[in-house]
Amino acid sequence: MGKEVEKVALLREHRILTIVDKIEEWKKIEKQEKDVNAIIDFSLPETAFSNIVRSFTLGIPIVTGTTGWYDHMEEVIEQCKKLDGTLFYAPNFSIGVNVFFNVNRHLAKLMNGIEGYKVTIEETHHVHKLDAPSGTAIKAANDLISEHEKLAKWVNTDEIKDDELAIISNREGEVTGIHKVVYDSDFDKLILKHESKSRAGFALGAVLAAEFVVDKKGVYTMDDLLKF
Repeated sequence: MGKEVEKVALLREHRILTIVDKIEEWKKIEKQEKDVNAIIDFSLPETAFSNIVRSFTLGIPIVTGTTGWYDHMEEVIEQCKKLDGTLFYAPNFSIGVNVFFNVNRHLAKLMNGIEGYKVTIEETHHVHKLDAPSGTAIKAANDLISEHEKLAKWVNTDEIKDDELAIISNREGEVTGIHKVVYDSDFDKLILKHESKSRAGFALGAVLAAEFVVDKKGVYTMDDLLKF
């Protein structure tokens, strides 16, 4: 993702001042902080939280596509307010995926209360992906549950209770990302699907987010960028 972000940023005539792969390399940013308009982070769940707080401390907006740190969300928001920082986070920066999220919420409202349909979420990614389910699938699940009277939580298995939503995770080859919300009945099947063709779409969304947060304070998501 870092390489894809670099390509898109250069195409949009931005300068890449530094690339950080190790914690000690943050010193590069500290020396150039007055010239840095935004930091784009695609790191690991165990380092994302510290990267975010460092950015707040330096007074530089940070855009992060890393997931797996959301259990620290309350603390991050608190630190953002305390340090007058700027955070833009998204489980997925693809424009198409964020339209998928919006349609998923609307579809869940329509399907809520209609009897006879069992709903599941399926996600497929490349074999190198470390987390399961994907952050995109988790957001889709949480959005769906928020609109569904009978569902209380999601589980990452197909063995579910009546109030649970199954997320099925598949890891195959070099698949960039496929997400499906499936409503299945005895008579028909309704499928909402997004399939990514490359990582370039994620990179473009991240760079657009970085452009968006310059000179802003607070916490933002793709809903703010796309004005949903």
